[in-house]
Amino acid sequence: MLAEIITIGDEILIGQTVDTNSAWMGEQLHLIGVKLNRVITISDTREAILEAIDESFSRADLILMTGGLGPTKDDVTKETLAEYFDTKLKRNQEVLDRIESYFESRGFPILETNRQQADLPAAAEVMLNMRGTAMGMWFQKGKKALLSMPGVPYEMKGIMRDHGLYRIKTMFEPNTIIHKTVLTQGVGESFIADKMTDWENRLRAEGLALAYLPSPGMVKLRLTGYPLNGESDVVAQRMENYIDELKEAFPANVYGRERDKLAQVVGELMMLEGETVATAESCTGGTIAQMFTENPGSSNYFLGGAVTYSNQAKVEILGVNPEMIEKHGAVSEEVVKEMAAGARQKFGATYAIATSGVAGPDGGTETKPVGTVWIGLATPDGVQAQKWILGRSRSRNITVSAQTALNWLRNEIIKRRFE
Repeated sequence: MLAEIITIGDEILIGQTVDTNSAWMGEQLHLIGVKLNRVITISDTREAILEAIDESFSRADLILMTGGLGPTKDDVTKETLAEYFDTKLKRNQEVLDRIESYFESRGFPILETNRQQADLPAAAEVMLNMRGTAMGMWFQKGKKALLSMPGVPYEMKGIMRDHGLYRIKTMFEPNTIIHKTVLTQGVGESFIADKMTDWENRLRAEGLALAYLPSPGMVKLRLTGYPLNGESDVVAQRMENYIDELKEAFPANVYGRERDKLAQVVGELMMLEGETVATAESCTGGTIAQMFTENPGSSNYFLGGAVTYSNQAKVEILGVNPEMIEKHGAVSEEVVKEMAAGARQKFGATYAIATSGVAGPDGGTETKPVGTVWIGLATPDGVQAQKWILGRSRSRNITVSAQTALNWLRNEIIKRRFE
């Protein structure tokens, strides 16, 4: 079966509001075996809504619609749906009681426009919104269905979880889809595809699907299986076997699964060993420290960081020798090593990561072009440094530098653990 999503609202069309609803709904649909065919955004007008529904129903079995259900006159979705499904609005007493109770409990006066939200298409199956006053509405047209929900994300999610997903599964009985995602850092999608050609061919020959999902500094590989009834465990195990082969081929690059965060993976490794880390950041401006501290429990292993953007800060905070900066420049092997060593000593950490580079988009030289980044790593065994030449995008360079430093630290922890 196929589904399509229609989001309604000029605020989305002009970029004032970002449509996060569709991404969430798409993920939920895939988890229950429903294939999402298309997502479109339209204005809140009768003509646009009617045209969009007709087009989507010509291709899909299910439409999920969000937005346009507010109490004001510019929200015309409810009336238009009643017209499309050839029904009339009828005041729903249960919904009215809920709306009145909602306002009374908050001490707000209730207006007639609020009461009118209880006027719902008579042909619709009402899906109660426990978090707001705009109800979900389920319509059926032959073997096809449309679910209309408010655009407020937490209200939409509540209706989907409370009612919608169950209703979809009950009506359409979709086959299960299994997704398994592998996360890699430091290797490009084309390199993976070239090295793993035979692996990928075998995978696809068994009816599995593979998608490469690149982003700055990392590539996600999503394996998808479509088991028939009773075959879920068999298909899942086959997918795990392929993932094991991928990990063997790229042991230094595969760092996690599904929604793992690289800094969190590194932190968990350090907690297992009772180890700690500190940071000394120049070109990354505190990004690595932020990646650590966004994870609960990071105080167990992250001791602190210094954003030493200026040469003076490098000298005064980290103890970098000013003669080294004068002789080699701030973006150099010598300086980044002293930064890492200084941070490790200052914070008393097991490890310290340091970054210094030309993030761009300007400021480069012939010998140190934009994208030149030195990363330093101080460990109990000494201090190392690596040089990277990245691109011209400042934000991308910062992200890739931070992820590269974290993955280097991850591999160092694993190496020392097995030594």
